[in-house]
Formats: sequence, C-alpha cells, structure tokens
Amino acid sequence: MHMQNRSTVDKFIAEFDTGLRTLLAKPHSRRPHPDLDIADAALSAVEKKQAAALMRINHTGEVCAQALYSGQALTSKHADITTALKQAAQEETEHLAWCETRIGQLGGRTSLLNPVFYAASFTMGVIAGAFGDQWNLGFLAETEKQVGAHLSSHLEKLPLADQKTRAIIAQMQLDEAKHEDQAIAHGAAELPTAAKFLMQKVSKLMTAAAYRL
Repeated sequence: MHMQNRSTVDKFIAEFDTGLRTLLAKPHSRRPHPDLDIADAALSAVEKKQAAALMRINHTGEVCAQALYSGQALTSKHADITTALKQAAQEETEHLAWCETRIGQLGGRTSLLNPVFYAASFTMGVIAGAFGDQWNLGFLAETEKQVGAHLSSHLEKLPLADQKTRAIIAQMQLDEAKHEDQAIAHGAAELPTAAKFLMQKVSKLMTAAAYRL
C-alpha cells in the first residue's frame, strides 16, 4: 500500500511538472513546422488579427488537450493506454510550438486565460479517467472529434492567401484524427448524447473567451 501511494504521488508530481512546462516553458517540436517552407503572404492588418485570434483559440485548445491527457494518464489503469496518451500528448506539444510560433509571426499573443483552462481541463481528465479506461478513451475520442470540427471551421475563416497558417491547421487535423482513431482502437466507449452536447457547449464558451482574451 505504501509503494502504491508513493507511485500515485510520483505520477501526480510528474503531471504537475508537465502542467508547469505547458504553461511557462517554450514548447519545441521534434517534427519540422508544417509551414517551414511556405513563404508568408502579404496580409492586411485585419487579416493578420483574424488569423492570430484563430490560432490563439487553437493554441488554447492544445493547452487544454495537454491538461486532459495529463489528467487521464494520472488515473488510467492500463500501461498501454497511458503510453498512448503520453504519445498523443507529445504531438499536442508540437502543436503548441507550431501555434505559438505562428501567433508571434502574426503579431498576436496567446490567451491570458490558459492557466484557468488548463486547471479545468486537467480536472475533467482526472474525472474521465476515474470512470474507467473505456469512458476515459471515449471522452478522448469525442474531444478529438470536436477539435477536428473546430479546425475545419477555422480553415473556412482564414484568408485564402494565408497558406502558412493553413498548412499548420491541416497537419493538426491529421494528428487529431489519428488520436481519435487510436482511442477507438483501444476500446473507447460511445459517450451519451447529453455528454457530447455538454462538451460542445463548454468548448464554445472556451472558444469565445480565447478569441477575445
């Protein structure tokens, strides 16, 4: 029992460290940035502001994803699922790096509310994990599905000339779809309609807040 408690404490400390690095450290990408070889277009001030705001939303979404994965990994009961969660979290860290770099290039900033969103998402991840791995993975799969829908809507709103931002979002879409497929392959349960609806409402509130702040 003593060793089990110590293991839990060690896991919590590790996830707390992940949270600090997500919020305070500059993220790095192992893969080349998707827009690396694409020249920046001559965007108007209005277009840059719009693109930066959309990428700020995406950046906040990746902060939330990191928190969800950390919370879920903390309470997951199976090592293979924990490994899959951590692998996905690594790719979300790369998304953070891509979004943060692009936001800077557009003259924008990341959301001031990221610490609040991280804490709330981490808590949701812990709760989801506590229901068991099937529901844990079901929550993950639905989250990735909704993120993919958000990214598609952002492609419609971006200036056509902004190919750099488009390249980043397109690669993020591919990664999020892969994470959803992985969750399903590991045995994700289908969430009740009411849970999906609630997740959509919370996501809309987060999106509106991150767009402005």
